Amino acid sequence: MRKLASIILFLVLSNTFGQSKNSPLQISHLTGDFYVYKTFHDYNGTQISANAMYLVTDKGVVLFDAPWDETQFQPLLDTIKARHNKDVVMCFGTHSHGDRSGGFGFYKQKGIKTYSIKLTDEILKKENKNRAEFVIPNDTTFTVGQHKFQVYYPGKGHATDNIIVWFDKEKVLYGACFIKSASATDLGYLADSDVKEWKKSIKKVQTKFKNPVYIIPGHEDWTNTQSLNHTLKLVEGYLNKPSEKK
Repeated sequence: MRKLASIILFLVLSNTFGQSKNSPLQISHLTGDFYVYKTFHDYNGTQISANAMYLVTDKGVVLFDAPWDETQFQPLLDTIKARHNKDVVMCFGTHSHGDRSGGFGFYKQKGIKTYSIKLTDEILKKENKNRAEFVIPNDTTFTVGQHKFQVYYPGKGHATDNIIVWFDKEKVLYGACFIKSASATDLGYLADSDVKEWKKSIKKVQTKFKNPVYIIPGHEDWTNTQSLNHTLKLVEGYLNKPSEKK
């Protein structure tokens, strides 16, 4: 019986922690209490990955954006509980798109506090989508357990309401879709973008948050810390093409 229990425990742990490249939920340790997780979504017949992050604190786990794949809303909570023996207590949506704020309704039902800025709330309300429980100012500092972080709205960019999150002590910049991966070859989805303002917004972030050690973009590879500079180059390249100027 003891041997059987050990085998079952091994299988459970393997399933929880040993996520393969084909797993719909992939979790990577970033640094200290920071973890990047990746989920996938079928967009026009192509599987696209989305990066998000969570932070483990003494008071519980904080999510920065929800999975893009709705089937992973609960598995993410279960995996975090199994791995860290902590519950998710807060969830921030960095803008109104489904790959960021799509989990508000689900996580609110679970008793998790959900947050967005007013711009995001207004868009979600207009589109009749689930909204966050709490609407916060555009520049707000939070202290959760032993960690402190700043939620900041730099201005329009990928979306009119995109925010970033800065952890000054660890120099972690969570940019979500405001920042393109260093491997990106173009600016991607631009239906809700303001590319001219995006350039100004990037420069605000570069001025305000110096020398980030880790930068997490919304999609593709997140290991290259040149992603913010690369985003600026992509934006400038787009604006320098007369036919594509907004």
